[in-house]
Amino acid sequence: MRLLVLSLLLLSLPLNAALPLTEAQRDYLRSNPEVNVCVDPDWQPFEIIDARGEHQGIAADLLRLVAERAGLRLRILPTVDWEASLAASQAGRCQLLSFLNQTAERDAWLLFTEPLFNDVNVLISREEYPPVRDLAALVGARVALPSGTSIEERLRRQYPGLQIVHTQNEAQALSLVNQREAELTMRSLTVAAYTIKQEGWFNLKIAGQVEGFDNLFRIGVLHSEPLLRDLLNLAIASLTPAEVNAIVNRHVPIRIESPTNYRLAAQVALVFALVLLSNLFWIRRLRRLNRRLQHKSSTDVLTGLANRSELNRRSQICFEQAQRHGRPLALIMLDLDHFKQVNDQLGHLVGDRVLRELAALLQGCVRLGDCLGRWGGEEFLLVCPETSGAQAQQLAERIVAQVRHHGFSSGRQHCLSAGVAECVAGESLDSLLQRADEALYQAKSSGRDRVCYLSAGAASPMAQQPG
Repeated sequence: MRLLVLSLLLLSLPLNAALPLTEAQRDYLRSNPEVNVCVDPDWQPFEIIDARGEHQGIAADLLRLVAERAGLRLRILPTVDWEASLAASQAGRCQLLSFLNQTAERDAWLLFTEPLFNDVNVLISREEYPPVRDLAALVGARVALPSGTSIEERLRRQYPGLQIVHTQNEAQALSLVNQREAELTMRSLTVAAYTIKQEGWFNLKIAGQVEGFDNLFRIGVLHSEPLLRDLLNLAIASLTPAEVNAIVNRHVPIRIESPTNYRLAAQVALVFALVLLSNLFWIRRLRRLNRRLQHKSSTDVLTGLANRSELNRRSQICFEQAQRHGRPLALIMLDLDHFKQVNDQLGHLVGDRVLRELAALLQGCVRLGDCLGRWGGEEFLLVCPETSGAQAQQLAERIVAQVRHHGFSSGRQHCLSAGVAECVAGESLDSLLQRADEALYQAKSSGRDRVCYLSAGAASPMAQQPG
């Protein structure tokens, strides 16, 4: 499996029209209409404290729905990270901990509600890492895990041969695996899929799954608040699968519909999703690689402009459109004057730098719809659709003037010669290119740093002297 996808196993819960509260529970609500909640501030897509200080995510929405159903108001107690939230809970500063697994260590100070959400944990590795069939056999393997999680507690207890590498959050754990600073991480499939998609780490894969490590996310309640735990359980029992599914789909769009067996439906959906999304992933990767290859094959390495091949292709398209619709088209051939002296006297590295600077300058001069590229050496071609010869001559004069007054990093002033030709009905593209080249030759012969326009059938080009 090369692509991580989510497996959302939603619990089927009955719908109660109204919560059957005892008198003690009603008294509790009257005395405690608001409760303090500690959360994980950086655990997307489950929960996060956003830039506005608001609690967002799957857990946040589920918790709000449960609280609303129970008649409670929630007050989020901000902390810097999950460990700080655990510490605040142990100190009694928050009555609830949202969305966590029940463990023996946490049982020491927390009561737990029934699960709100079920999600599998998987082992994540790089593509080249072999599949993990027996975690106990990986003595010394580095496993990156966020500090203070139930997974860390269980792995330490059940697999003491593993080397735990602490991280600050989920994304950092996956990043260490991606950078080969850890061999594995064990994370929620939902979180892993979300993070990998966000960060673009598609060289990671599911290396295996360890029996009995599924997440059964509950709400933790202080030992001193059993009535609160019971109230929350009543509210949780009133949730319908459709309500839970709607919340999940707002954050991680996947739809599972089944009236009874959600685990089976999720497993079937996962198989189809893996096949479909794996194919989509490889198609996307192939397209991305093809775009890169196409870009490289059509781009001049030194200047980043279109290369000769791409210029031929695009000028042919522009030429055919101009001839077919009777629209104007002009070419401007540009050549950097005395460039051989730059290479001979200052060196080829300086010469390359001058060409790059010139390319950037030319790129800033061209108009929307024009096509600029490197024709070869120090020669450039500008294809100008919907442009007459006179308009192209004016554009070329502006370009030549800008280059003439530009401060190049070589410490020298450099100048351009330009030849302009306009397409006429019935001629070929080769003929048009030949006239632009002849006009450029005339500009060079006339003293350089100037523009020559050679119209069709003209005996000699019209030259614009430098200002």
